[in-house]
This record gives sequence, structure tokens and C-alpha cells, in this order.
Amino acid sequence: MDDGDIVFDIETKKSFDEVGGRNNFGKLGVSVVGAYIYGPGQYLTFEEHEIPEFEKLLQKAGRVVGFNIHHFDLEVLRPYISWDVRKLSTLDLMDDVKKSLGHRLYLDSLAEATLGVRKSGDGMQALKWYKEGKIDEIKKYCLKDVEITKNLYDFGRKNGHVLFYSRSAGGRVAIPVAWEKQSVLELNKDAQLKIF
Repeated sequence: MDDGDIVFDIETKKSFDEVGGRNNFGKLGVSVVGAYIYGPGQYLTFEEHEIPEFEKLLQKAGRVVGFNIHHFDLEVLRPYISWDVRKLSTLDLMDDVKKSLGHRLYLDSLAEATLGVRKSGDGMQALKWYKEGKIDEIKKYCLKDVEITKNLYDFGRKNGHVLFYSRSAGGRVAIPVAWEKQSVLELNKDAQLKIF
């Protein structure tokens, strides 16, 4: 693993319904950022007022990894960061799997088939906790998502694939991934999905 890799996830204060639709990322607000930092091997959380500390870690990151970060987390984080987050070296596991498979999968679908685990809740529950002032609950939930994403990333790097259950194939199917190094993200043109 590269010492500079960071896996992260964000929970928000508001839903899209509360801010006038899916184009208003900047109005969602961050309740908690959860992260795994590979160098020291630490799980960390940051509340909204602590985001400048997370920003410092991002500046040193070799690669920033997450699930749906291109279409959600980085967009929500943008107003809090003093430089353009699009300049980060990123790997969005959801986007990469979609490139191979041709359609999106949920984190739960990949985690259950690949790791035998499921998410502990959902983002709507985290919004409810925020309104109730239960920040510690949000932190636990967010770090569980970070842990699942990290373990999925690690599995893909080690094995060259992740898994999902396919009804049409009648079992678990391997999706080839090339997450070992940023420079090899282009998959072999002959890569095939394998049934397990």
C-alpha cells in the first residue's frame, strides 16, 4: 500500500430534498468526515469545524479513495477546501466497477459478495442522528462505511477483482479491477467477468 493513500466518506447535515435538489451539493453541509490513513494505519473522524485538519491530510495524499466520491463526497467537500479538490489523485471504486460492468452497483452489493459484510445503516439514518445531535453515532456509522470501502479496496488490490451476486449468472461474479497502481487502471481489453 502507498503510505499516502486515504480512504474517506462523508455524512451530511441535510438531504437533497432539504436544499432544493441534486445540484446543490454546496448546501448539504458536512456533519462528519471519516477516513482511514494508510501510513500510520489510523481511522480518524473530523467534525465540520475540524475539516481544515482533514484538508492538510488531503494535501499530502498519494491517492484519495472512496465509493461514489466523484459524484458526491468531493462535491460536498468542495466549499470547505481552499484549493481545487479536482486536482487530487483519486480512485472512485463505484466509477471503476461501473466501467467494467456497464452499470452501477451499491457498496452493500459489492461488500456482501466480496467480504461477507453489509453496511450498518444508511445516509437517511445519519441525517436523523444529526438532527438529534447524536454525532458519535454518525461517527461510528461513517467509520464503518470507511472500513468496508478500505477492505474492498484492499481486496481488489490484492486479488485483481471484486465480487457481486448476479441473478442472471446464478452466483457470484468477479469484476476485474486494476487498483494496485494508478497507472494501471486501464484494464486488459481481454478481461472477462468470471462466475464463482
